Amino acid sequence: MKKPKTFWEDLRNYLFILAGAILQALSLRIFLVPAKLASGGVTGISMLINHFTGWPIGIMVLIGNIPLFIIGWRFLGGKRFATKTAVAVVTYALVTDLLVLFLPARGLTDDIVLNSLYGAVLSGIGYGLVYRGQGTSGGSDILARILNNWRGISMSQSYLMVDGLVILTAGFVFGPKQALYALITLYVSGIVAETVLEGARVVRTAMIITAQPEKVAEKIMEDMSRGVTLLTGKGAYTGEERSILYCVVIRSEVPLLKAIIHEIDAQAFMVIGQAHEALGEGFKPLTTP
Repeated sequence: MKKPKTFWEDLRNYLFILAGAILQALSLRIFLVPAKLASGGVTGISMLINHFTGWPIGIMVLIGNIPLFIIGWRFLGGKRFATKTAVAVVTYALVTDLLVLFLPARGLTDDIVLNSLYGAVLSGIGYGLVYRGQGTSGGSDILARILNNWRGISMSQSYLMVDGLVILTAGFVFGPKQALYALITLYVSGIVAETVLEGARVVRTAMIITAQPEKVAEKIMEDMSRGVTLLTGKGAYTGEERSILYCVVIRSEVPLLKAIIHEIDAQAFMVIGQAHEALGEGFKPLTTP
């Protein structure tokens, strides 16, 4: 029998996946299909087949996902991956075909710009929710996740790589204008998905080389209540040993950090980077997903 915590975590994940799949289907039916914006991957191919044959897009999505499902089983977690992906794909496919009965075929607007942007945002939120539920939406999402996990390629770049060919092909069918807007939709959707997935967890890391490390560290801990780690480095050119401060802050705290360092040592050298997540004291507790 599962522990209560595990049960509620699984329930939350499946609710994320269901909500995400429904939002993707709404985006497809309300904005993308009426504007003939092929979203890439299996869905884009299904739109092309539907254009020539009239076969239901949802059914084509289910059929097209079978080989990718097998690949995902091998690289993305076996049974755990299979169950969540199956829920996402089946929900997305069923809702996509059922919405034909309730929504106007022409969508909400004839403006291709509005269809492109709103379709991107809505589908991006859907993708992000599915990812937060530790699942995939099938299709090119599987290949994008493999690239993200295997090579560390961002989700937005992964989408462009695996979906670009489908969009290019759709450009010959629906026209170059639709293909160009589809690329914009794809890119914006990937950015929105990353934002939903990462949320406010993206933080900034700072490495500071200063002649007054103790004063700077004390000021950061006092004014910002942030921990500071003192490292030792050696200048390659001078051969002198220097103290290096390392700390992690949220994005809105960066200006205050700069002001503190400038006040104490205007000649200090600082590098600010980005980290996808910080776990531990002062941030999100370190727990298993």
